[in-house]
Amino acid sequence: MKKILITGANSYIGTSFENYIKTNHPSEYLVDTIDMVDGTWREKSFTGYDTVFHVAGIAHSDTGKVSDERKALYYKVNTELTIETAKKAKADGVKQFIFMSSAIVYGDSAPIGKQKVITKDTVPKPSNFYGDSKLQAENGILPLQSDSFNVVVLRPPMIYGKGCKGNYQVLVKLALKLPVFPYVKNERSMLYIKNLCEFVWLMVENDEQGIFWPQNAEYSNTSEMVKMIAEAHGKKVKLVKGFTWLFIITSRFTGLVNKAFGNLTYDTNLNYNIINLYNLKKSIELTERLNG
Repeated sequence: MKKILITGANSYIGTSFENYIKTNHPSEYLVDTIDMVDGTWREKSFTGYDTVFHVAGIAHSDTGKVSDERKALYYKVNTELTIETAKKAKADGVKQFIFMSSAIVYGDSAPIGKQKVITKDTVPKPSNFYGDSKLQAENGILPLQSDSFNVVVLRPPMIYGKGCKGNYQVLVKLALKLPVFPYVKNERSMLYIKNLCEFVWLMVENDEQGIFWPQNAEYSNTSEMVKMIAEAHGKKVKLVKGFTWLFIITSRFTGLVNKAFGNLTYDTNLNYNIINLYNLKKSIELTERLNG
């Protein structure tokens, strides 16, 4: 039986993965979770664990006016804590360390009408301190790779599913309130939480090492997603074309437009990184059914 230690108590991803393992592989894996809020975790031995799945971190950034103290906290938690945890895992004889990084290391989405396709060779270029704190963590743990210690870095796009927070919930509110919604042509890589859990399990099961870009098998269109969410609640939203020009103009004054309607995809040639356990339509139906 393999033993997995999740570092980061009560996290959305960590809790989801623990539930996934207990449901699908209860006799093959033992999962424990440790709180990283105070320093008591340093007193716990990681010896005996096959994998440490590090999900502790500050998940979202405020890219408005942020104090230097707040920025420093991102580096303390997302960067320094990650590196310290990885070093402890290696010293205690853990065989694998999996770090939840993010697509944010590649910077912002491309503006409406322009593409941004990430390939295996795309060089990360963060546009804010949040993305940089994740990238600096990657740079600190990847050199720890050795014959006896595998380092895995995951750079997922936006994650959604039961209990998720963030931008997906904004789409839900719009879907439930608006009878019409503007259609804007765009493509985004996204990742359903259960697809992510399946992917992380594969990382552990196959003793993987390296950088990975997990995503759903299908790209998402923001407008179509709003329609799908509404349909999952038995409602109808009519998509109206002809407003792209207005969004392009508005995007010059706020980054929220491109964040919602811009383009950012992972190259589908990264076939090993595509998980199709649940397709887009089914994943939204399950998310809304479980949330409702």
